[in-house]
Amino acid sequence: MATETAPEHMPDPNAKLTTREKKWIVYDVGNSAFVMLSTAVVPIYANSLLQSAGQSNIVSTWGYAQTIASLIIAVMMPVLGSMADVQGMKVKFFTGFFLTGVVACCAMALPLSWLVFLVMCILATVGLNGSLTFYDSMLVDITSNERMDRVSSHGFAWGYIGSTIPFIACIALIFGGPSLLGWSTVACTRASFVITALWWVAFTIPLLTSYKQVHYRATAGQTGEAIRGTFAELGSTFRAIRKNKPLWMFMIAFFFYIDAVNTVISMSTSYGTQLGIDSTHLVMALLVTQFVAFPSAIAYGKLAGRFGAKTMITTAVVAYICIVLFAAFFLRSATEFWILAILVG
Repeated sequence: MATETAPEHMPDPNAKLTTREKKWIVYDVGNSAFVMLSTAVVPIYANSLLQSAGQSNIVSTWGYAQTIASLIIAVMMPVLGSMADVQGMKVKFFTGFFLTGVVACCAMALPLSWLVFLVMCILATVGLNGSLTFYDSMLVDITSNERMDRVSSHGFAWGYIGSTIPFIACIALIFGGPSLLGWSTVACTRASFVITALWWVAFTIPLLTSYKQVHYRATAGQTGEAIRGTFAELGSTFRAIRKNKPLWMFMIAFFFYIDAVNTVISMSTSYGTQLGIDSTHLVMALLVTQFVAFPSAIAYGKLAGRFGAKTMITTAVVAYICIVLFAAFFLRSATEFWILAILVG
């Protein structure tokens, strides 16, 4: 039988962000640093490893790696997500995936062959996306339904702008390290992986030390039984979803939408490199994306409150379709890449 604790008192929808909400938000600052690095620096470094090994299908190889990571998450999350509803389990799964991502990110700094490096990339991506699954589900324990749009938009916004700090430091190290420190560009690039991992850890600690699971099923004494019944409950959930047309239609639509978004994010730098666009232009354009996205995310949260989430989601979907079509037909030079970066932001 599902059980749930009484929720703590939540502030007025228009009140300032609470300490718990802020600690939830800052995790986005931490993990977004890895997202930024894996979008801009990691593909370029992976391409160099592939070229050194004589590999020709660079873009497709990177695409396969991202696809494998996505498939792993898709297979694991329904079961783990159900198990995470058990009292005390959500933070454990979150911590496990977070640590997997951090350790793999650090491992990427080791001298690795292109295949082992891609394996580490896959593990780091699985760790990131797995932690985000449980991180997003924590929001129901952090704030009220009326404040979710606002808190979530702040998480996106501060994630965008916060990730630029370690990213700028890493880019400065990669471009300036060889002359100032006497390190090779490869060594500076590897050091950037460690810097990003440390940043990720630092901004995860506030959430780990303060999070309390308010909504859960079963008590500590029933955890074993609840876990054994996970698959039965999962089957019941799928049957309930099948009868709820708006819900399964949303899930199908979200699958296609978020896959398009993640493809644009993960493949943009690799694709740009294949087109011959200079790495400096690629990196700077993606940095501009973060600065544009910061105010845009906050504004989007306010617009959702005024016009409704459905209207704003529809606007976003149409906009992203136009962006993808623009990239497919007009992205040929650094100028078009800059335009694309601003539009995505």
